[in-house]
Amino acid sequence: MCGLPMDPLALTFTVQARRGHARLGLLTTPHGAVRTPAFVAVGTQAAVKGVTPEAVAGAGTQVLFANTYHLYLRPGAELVARHGGLHRFMNWSGPILTDSGGFQVFSLGASIEHGVGKVASIFPGEAPARRTPGGDSMVRIREDGVRFKSHIDGSLHTFSPEVSIAVQRALGADMVLAFDECTSPLHDEAYTRTSMHRTHRWAERSLAAFEASTPQHGYPQALYGVVQGGAFRELREQSATTIGAMPFDGIAIGGNLGATLQDMYAVLDWTVPLLPHERPRHLLGIGDVPSILEAVERGVDTFDCVTPTRNARNGAAFVRRNDHGERQPGFRINLRNARFADDLGPLEAGCDCATCRSYSRAYVRHLFKANEQLAHQLVTVHNLRFMARLMEDVRTSLAEDRFAELKADLLGR
Repeated sequence: MCGLPMDPLALTFTVQARRGHARLGLLTTPHGAVRTPAFVAVGTQAAVKGVTPEAVAGAGTQVLFANTYHLYLRPGAELVARHGGLHRFMNWSGPILTDSGGFQVFSLGASIEHGVGKVASIFPGEAPARRTPGGDSMVRIREDGVRFKSHIDGSLHTFSPEVSIAVQRALGADMVLAFDECTSPLHDEAYTRTSMHRTHRWAERSLAAFEASTPQHGYPQALYGVVQGGAFRELREQSATTIGAMPFDGIAIGGNLGATLQDMYAVLDWTVPLLPHERPRHLLGIGDVPSILEAVERGVDTFDCVTPTRNARNGAAFVRRNDHGERQPGFRINLRNARFADDLGPLEAGCDCATCRSYSRAYVRHLFKANEQLAHQLVTVHNLRFMARLMEDVRTSLAEDRFAELKADLLGR
């Protein structure tokens, strides 16, 4: 199966400048344009944890990512559809991207069996490796689809390419993903090859189901294919070529990206050059500063990750530099630390977010120590703005042909 993307009105992508492999672009959807490279904030259950959609938009976030599996279970795609789709249901006027549910095959299955997680320990070769003991899988993967137990009540459900597309049609996101299987860093090459071929067959079924159905909410939707193949070069290249030849509107890079960050960079080196140049490229589940910069340099356009919100709930505020103007290790500070108890400065010097304009480190630390939920809200707003400012600087540096200087300034390389 090959050809042009299915509905040019659903999504257009224009590359405005190229700097090596890096691209400055404009992604246009029925709910507005996205300046790329861009970070996509995660609102798994139709909400960015702890903050209102107005606050998310105010922080400069352009796109939200919602999860098909979670919304299918609760409150149900049919209910969301009756309320006019996700945009109306959650009061978000900008573009929305939905996952296919394929990652939940991983998180309820191989993630449990292998004791690895997408965020905490996606790279088990990195030190320290934060892994958990293996457990019993809650899924059964077959050619026709995936049988799984709900994490909410233990009820049994089946997801297939056809079900995933039907749910995403009902949810009404601007960009939806083909159903795929996400593999673990601990899967061997033989299993990864079998899984990749199954993902390719599911991609064809996702396309057929998408083409046979119609949008439910009065505007077209775009469909992304997902490249798999683990950290095996032959498989990644085969998957990139196969998925890239199908008439998807965009391409996502997913699955096991290797045991280390260097492995992930190699995966991108193998994959991205084989993808269609005229279509947008999304890297699933990656959101740390070094990885974003390295991926942008290799030609990736958009990213999603829970790191800004998850770190915020744990007291970590994103900053580029410490109080002495030096690069901050890990790009974050722990606001629970006693040294901030009397610090009246903003979370990050020079930040223009609503939190930094009005609240001090000392106050936010007090909120954490007092278990006040406002702490989570304030740091989430800051972390989202940090990511938006980072991407604004990336886009400006690409426009002005000084991305290498920005990367060196941020990473010290």
